[in-house]
Amino acid sequence: MQGDDVPVWLPRLAAHGGPRFLQIADALQAAVLNGALKPGDRLPPQRQLAGQLDVDLTTVTRAYDEARRRNLLEGRGARGTYVAAPKVELTSILDLSMNTPPPPAGVDFDDMLKQGLSQVLMRADTDLLMGYHLGGGSDSDRKAGARWLAPMFGHLDARQIVVCPGAQAAIAALMLALTEPGDVILAEPSTYPGLLAAAAQFGRHIVAVEADQHGMVPGLFEEACRRHKPGLVYLNPTLQNPTAITIPASRRKELAGIAKRCAVRIVEDDPYWLLADAPPPPIATFAPEQVFYISTLSKCLTPGLRVAFVLVRDAGERGRFLAALRSFALMAAPLTAALATQWILDGSADQLMQGVRNEARLRHRMARDILAGRYSGAGDGLHVWLELPAYWNSPQLARAADSEGIAVTPAEVFATGSVSVNAIRICLGSIKDRGRLQAGLQRLSHLLARRPDSFSTAVV
Repeated sequence: MQGDDVPVWLPRLAAHGGPRFLQIADALQAAVLNGALKPGDRLPPQRQLAGQLDVDLTTVTRAYDEARRRNLLEGRGARGTYVAAPKVELTSILDLSMNTPPPPAGVDFDDMLKQGLSQVLMRADTDLLMGYHLGGGSDSDRKAGARWLAPMFGHLDARQIVVCPGAQAAIAALMLALTEPGDVILAEPSTYPGLLAAAAQFGRHIVAVEADQHGMVPGLFEEACRRHKPGLVYLNPTLQNPTAITIPASRRKELAGIAKRCAVRIVEDDPYWLLADAPPPPIATFAPEQVFYISTLSKCLTPGLRVAFVLVRDAGERGRFLAALRSFALMAAPLTAALATQWILDGSADQLMQGVRNEARLRHRMARDILAGRYSGAGDGLHVWLELPAYWNSPQLARAADSEGIAVTPAEVFATGSVSVNAIRICLGSIKDRGRLQAGLQRLSHLLARRPDSFSTAVV
């Protein structure tokens, strides 16, 4: 018989209900799920519960052990056994899909963040930090932008710089300011998905211009300009996302010349220039009045720093650009922009960027070693464009990788039209721990060596 003081959460044990220790463990689990037992509740001592249930001590011990195995209970030494807090299920996915800068070794980012914010709060006027900055950033922020862009352009007039809440907002605002619904925007066959998303939302049409190993083909670019009369052409010329191609200086100059002849404006989205090894001059240096140049801090420093600097030389076009930006984003958050300015001016940005650059190169070497003959990266930047063996197609490989706990991005995500290449993009910065990145790359390498029909699960 069961004792009289049985806990309310525990039903009577059934004679034919299976092993009694499992009945107790199942009752514990049900009580946790229905709220009769809550995290932190103390359970009766094992010997006491055994007496209440009229079972031997071993049965209760086995029941508690089973409940611990199910993450229901936790022991606290002499204080007894308690209902455990629910465990957060941390994903085991190895994410090679998100293009973010890797955490740099030897840089105390937490301390840098605390010091930077402390300096901002100590030196800045609180009203400025919490107010509207409708002119494209404060004077200090625009001066910091000019300093950030100095490696690309030398001295710049800070009044030509617009501070934006990230490159995506800048691209969307330029699209709104410089084109009309139904207009054509030229881009390479594989391009930044954010461009595709903005164009779809705003009713603009992306037309692909063929590219070779040096980027967009000049003759085909000029032909497309004359045929489609595009409102804009979008180029990501340095370590292009996703192909990692860097357009050489001669090709850049040629493309700039065609844009001038055809009176076409170029949006030069250049997030990786400062991470590249000896990059060519920006296209904007060859056609200053023709090109809108975007440089974001998200790829060089950290994604949470949603600040991009946009070089817009013509005052009238800056006004139209700002009006378009205000229609959906208004401004960069002043506190975030002030932190970016502080880091640029006190040298923290350079320190962090150098750490990111060094870490990215280490990771590229790791990818080259593990992926062997399949690696085709440039050795710098944040990603690798991996062409696949013929027995895989990119959606199929992405699904197979997902089943193996790896996230990659198939070529289809970047396609401006029909998919022109069978490839995936692999990002090297999104996994913080270098050892886990190594494990992910090794797992991917093994997957690439297998054929789809070797999987027990259907990969179609």
